[in-house]
Amino acid sequence: MASATAVTAVGAVVGMASGSEGKTTQTVDVAGATLLAEVPSGAQAQTISDNIGQQASAQQASADAAAKAAAEQKAAEEAARQKAAADAQAKADAQAKADAAKVADDKRKADEAAANRSKARSAMAATDNSTPSAPAISVSPGSVQDIARQIVGNDTQFQCFSQIVKRESGWDYTATNRSSGAYGLVQALPGNKMASAGADWRTNPATQIQWGLSYMNDRYGSPCGAWSFWQAHSWY
Repeated sequence: MASATAVTAVGAVVGMASGSEGKTTQTVDVAGATLLAEVPSGAQAQTISDNIGQQASAQQASADAAAKAAAEQKAAEEAARQKAAADAQAKADAQAKADAAKVADDKRKADEAAANRSKARSAMAATDNSTPSAPAISVSPGSVQDIARQIVGNDTQFQCFSQIVKRESGWDYTATNRSSGAYGLVQALPGNKMASAGADWRTNPATQIQWGLSYMNDRYGSPCGAWSFWQAHSWY
């Protein structure tokens, strides 16, 4: 763009060249007119201002949305952390409660077992004082097993029956547990329970076997059922 001074100078020269015709040429400030044309009108200025305001509002809204999303994310993460902590505490409380219940149950069973042993000793002593003992039958362990095999019948069930008797009494039908008072091949507790199978329960292995087989069938469904329980608990 030419400066105003240069344009004015050009205008003066043109005027002088035209003097021969007797006409006066007026100089025009072209540069000044050009600069004024570039200044926006009032309406244009308002439009520009409105656009700038809209852009600022949009940028602020975007910043607010980002801040809100970040806050919501943080809140969600905190809620998840609190839930995980609560779940862990609930699990720990449940385990502690289960452990306490098991301890209480084990104590109850131990107390019941002690009471049963005491009761059995008392019953055994009463039986010893009131019932005369029949003479023991002379039977070898092998013969006792043969009797049991005949009474039990099924060979598989006999094998299970045999596993229990072997561990309870070693096939000694006069075996007595001095601690609990259990008696006989199957260690009935108290021993006089076997009287339901015969009055000679003390001295007749067949009577003890019949009672033991009936007990295993009634309580565990079969000798093998009783043997499975014995393997898990070392008693039946």
